[in-house]
Amino acid sequence: MKQNFDVLIAGAGFAGGVCARVLAEKGKQVLVAERRSHTGGNAYDCKDQAGVLIHQYGPHIFHTNDKKVFDFLSRFTKWRRYQHKVIANLPRDNPEVVPAHKTTNGRFFFPVPFNLDSLKNAFGAKEGDRLGKKLLDAYPAQSQVTILELRQNPDPEIAAIADYVYEHVFVHYTMKQWGQTPEEIDPNTTARVPVRLSTDDRYFQDAYQGMPLEGYTAMFERMLDHPNIQVRLNTDARPLMKDFPGTMIYTGQADELFGFKYGPLPYRTLDFQFETVQKDHFQAAGTVNYTVDEAYTRITEFKLLTGQALPGVTTIMKEYSRAYTGEPGEAPYYAIINPENNALYSKYQADARKIPNLHLLGRLAEYKYYNMDAIAARALALAEQL
Repeated sequence: MKQNFDVLIAGAGFAGGVCARVLAEKGKQVLVAERRSHTGGNAYDCKDQAGVLIHQYGPHIFHTNDKKVFDFLSRFTKWRRYQHKVIANLPRDNPEVVPAHKTTNGRFFFPVPFNLDSLKNAFGAKEGDRLGKKLLDAYPAQSQVTILELRQNPDPEIAAIADYVYEHVFVHYTMKQWGQTPEEIDPNTTARVPVRLSTDDRYFQDAYQGMPLEGYTAMFERMLDHPNIQVRLNTDARPLMKDFPGTMIYTGQADELFGFKYGPLPYRTLDFQFETVQKDHFQAAGTVNYTVDEAYTRITEFKLLTGQALPGVTTIMKEYSRAYTGEPGEAPYYAIINPENNALYSKYQADARKIPNLHLLGRLAEYKYYNMDAIAARALALAEQL
């Protein structure tokens, strides 16, 4: 093995898959070792028992402003035109307020990020329209303002909108997602929560948005289908890395690579509860956030993401966030970024730098949060550099 391969890549997700393809096309012999039984990393999708194409590790919606990334991935998939929308579902504060849209079971809905339509649902059509005009008089139309900016406005009604968004969109949802109290939440993060001064209800506003037409797994299978690439599933790359003379790209946990010698890096993990529902559709948008109540953070309905035509049945997924413990079966999803954890990670990073042919790449290896397009861009850059 050491003589036959130029590059060893640990992981067959976006980081590993993109690197493998670029290097293989440059004539390198690449071995991809993937611990799981499939390629695609957390973007892996498959059909469940009902025949619904699901995202096994939570919803993945592709969006980017990076044409280079979009063009590269487009070599391996056609795209379904899809622009993601998210709705907040929460109990009504005041039953006397009549939202602009119908409510059910004493609950109401509004688009997220909070926008001019959200105002009408939260405060009623007439009052929401009045407050919306007041915002448009104070700030440029079609722009986006933060709740910090709104709170600094001398008009008490505008400042009150910021407090409403904080309470009904941000704080309780963040507490569930990160296991924090309001006092522990980074004030800088709170300050950046946006309010859109338009009725644009798309969650993302990137130039390129869509879903792989046949799914992410099919895209990765084509990406890794090259005579210079060998993929070994159910394979831990770490034993293969010992004394490997060529280039190594590691996309797993940095702390695990070095035997947790300085202690484990903290993460948040997710539990997913899949449910088959005997109806065409369960909800009005692909993702519905439960921002105030319920133990879960959101419900995803996959048919609304993929456009799959399958009448009479749909699959939903409830998502629960909790602390990662490292127990078998758990996956580390989100690094908990703070100065203390960054300092711990820097110790592992220093050890990695002592190995000249080793490159750490990806969410786990770099202990950072990356969108799919961002890690694809980093993988393209690294592969081209190599």
